[in-house]
Amino acid sequence: MHIQLSHPARTVEIKGPKRTKDLLRELNLVVEAHLVIRDDELVTEDEMLYDKDRIEIRPVISGGTP
Repeated sequence: MHIQLSHPARTVEIKGPKRTKDLLRELNLVVEAHLVIRDDELVTEDEMLYDKDRIEIRPVISGGTP
């Protein structure tokens, strides 16, 4: 599958199928700290991802007023 990561910006190809949480672990990313998007839709950590999928992974950013 084609993976686009935001921070740092890079693109990788990973063989599927695999669960979202397993993909994040393979990329050494914390599951709770990242959003995984397939075709403009957020996917859960237990959803299966396949070779044909185009995936974007974004870090979760939180903030607020001090």
